[in-house]
Amino acid sequence: MNRNEAIKIVKKLKEMYPDAKCSLDFNTPFEMLVAVCLSAQCTDDRVNLVTPKLFEVYDTPEDFASCDLSKLEKLIHSCGFYKNKAKNLKAAGQKIMSDFNGEVPRTMEELITIPGVGRKSANVIMLEAFNNPQGIAVDTHAKRLANRIGFSKESDPSKVEKDLCAVIPKEYWKDVNHIFIWHGRKTCSSQRPKCETCLLNDVCKNFKKN
Repeated sequence: MNRNEAIKIVKKLKEMYPDAKCSLDFNTPFEMLVAVCLSAQCTDDRVNLVTPKLFEVYDTPEDFASCDLSKLEKLIHSCGFYKNKAKNLKAAGQKIMSDFNGEVPRTMEELITIPGVGRKSANVIMLEAFNNPQGIAVDTHAKRLANRIGFSKESDPSKVEKDLCAVIPKEYWKDVNHIFIWHGRKTCSSQRPKCETCLLNDVCKNFKKN
């Protein structure tokens, strides 16, 4: 796929989802970090149900650094994998306090040193908390779309991201981070994609195969 084809697809998706935005609720960069860490293998809706009560108890890196681990586990239990997530969030608070003066760092390189924050999460934080997209967050939706539409044949998220960023100009990265997720949820689902009514079926490699 070339750059012109990629831009055409992005513009069509923007037409389909003009209101696409981040689904996670947050007020501060650290709340964004916590929310995106909790969203791993969990729905954003579930995270948004959990975080209001969580942030009433623990809301800053300092709070999490000194939190009672068992109490934190109970607060985030319904998000799944709660023991590992609680351990990482406590460690994240400690890391931010000790290495970054209590402030969430503003670079990809620094963010990925924080426990529980991988490249995908760091991409989301850079975009949503700092309005400074550094790449394209490849979750299950983005990976599925990239493979089906023809942006990438890779299965590894980092390689998929590399392929996407190679053909999608940086000025569109912010939009892509949102519209890929919305398209994956609303149209290009994993089990029953709505190919017949999709505005991309004239350019989608997967639809042409079928």
